[in-house]
Amino acid sequence: MAKVPVQFTLNGSEKAEFIESGTTLLHALRDKIGDTSPKGGCHQGTCGACSVIIDGELRLSCLTLAETCNGADIKTTAGLAEGGVLHPLQRAFLDAFATQCGFCTPGMIMAAKVLLDRTPNPSRGRGSIRRDTSPARPPISPTGTSRACCI
Repeated sequence: MAKVPVQFTLNGSEKAEFIESGTTLLHALRDKIGDTSPKGGCHQGTCGACSVIIDGELRLSCLTLAETCNGADIKTTAGLAEGGVLHPLQRAFLDAFATQCGFCTPGMIMAAKVLLDRTPNPSRGRGSIRRDTSPARPPISPTGTSRACCI
């Protein structure tokens, strides 16, 4: 396969790589750049563990082709802390023991960040709080049972 050049800003730093055409952003971030904070859970866009913020939008890095991110501003949980101090969301997850097993926590934190960036005072009444991190999936399965976060 042909290699294609990709340039984007990752957590405030300019990145440029040659990657195989068709490489997902998840694999480019983890394998080429070394940012292992997005996790590969289901690799089909249902669990949200790989969630990152691209140009202000929550995106699933396992379904996003890296070559479509040229010129984008990408944020991962690795870039949330500043000067060795955790981001308030990271601190809140730790303080409230909200990490469960911890594998999908980066995706949940990124989803919460997008929610709070858009709606600083969310409420359940407005339908802005979801139970999972997958932006395209309903929190309740067709059978009426809650979806589990981890697989």
